[in-house]
Amino acid sequence: MLFVSDTAKSKIDEIKLSENKPDAFVRVTVSGGGCSGLSYKMDFDTELKPEDQVFEDKGIKLVTDLRSFLYICNTTLDFSDGLNGKGFEFKNPNATRTCACGESFAV
Repeated sequence: MLFVSDTAKSKIDEIKLSENKPDAFVRVTVSGGGCSGLSYKMDFDTELKPEDQVFEDKGIKLVTDLRSFLYICNTTLDFSDGLNGKGFEFKNPNATRTCACGESFAV
């Protein structure tokens, strides 16, 4: 399962409204790279692929491929916009380490 915090839900709803993409879902993928070895990527998408894993939390649809899901199972998508806010961030219980910027991780 993938999860969405209340603040991330609000920001996603706001972006979908401002970009006029009411039917878009959030696609999350993991690829090699970054300071710690693996990097997150997040985009809006409207087309499902046969290998997609689909989850819904708080009315937000999150989609990932099976390979990425193995790295991000039980991860929560969060959003922070305070003084030190980073924007969207992933709270991944599978990560054994993360880089200081929070953009990459290792398992």
